[in-house]
Amino acid sequence: MDLKAPKTVDDPLTYSRKQGIMRLCLIASLTFHVIVLVVVNRAFPIKWAMKPLRIYHVELIRPPVKDMDLDKDVQGLARLKDTNSKPVIHGEDTISLDTTDKRYVSYAKVIKEALLAQWKYPQEAKENLVEGQTFLVFTLSRDGTLLDLRLLGSSGYKILDEEAMRAVRAAAPFPAFPGSVTVARLHIKANFDYRLAGGGNSSQ
Repeated sequence: MDLKAPKTVDDPLTYSRKQGIMRLCLIASLTFHVIVLVVVNRAFPIKWAMKPLRIYHVELIRPPVKDMDLDKDVQGLARLKDTNSKPVIHGEDTISLDTTDKRYVSYAKVIKEALLAQWKYPQEAKENLVEGQTFLVFTLSRDGTLLDLRLLGSSGYKILDEEAMRAVRAAAPFPAFPGSVTVARLHIKANFDYRLAGGGNSSQ
């Protein structure tokens, strides 16, 4: 024969009391925690509202090293090019038409050809068998302008001297100085040699 415990059934009044006790416990617990939080907050204040953070933007700009080096190289080449293309102009110099100075050889040849194109042996001097040497010096500016013309040594015959000076004036203006000639003015000595025997006159 099995033994069974008798079932206990709470009556409505007892159940209602239990529910009320649980609510009171819950309210008491919440009240206790609220009181604890208030006390702790007063003892150790907590800043609930935080100030907004300020954000600063800082931008650092530096040209790439390779680009900086390239700019310096370009500037250096430009200065070098300017230096090479613009010769330093200073003072003056004196040469002869037969100079061996490398700076003036080519220009002296041009001047000599211009003079030979204008210089003639006077017909009257030929007929009278007149010979002689005339020494002149003339000065040119950088653009080839004739600035001065002087007689350094006479042939002894006016007709020969005058023809030599006429040839210089007729050949002017001369070509401008080339880059190798770096003076402001150039004095050029010329020897006009009038000779009948052996093939005529020559300029040196």
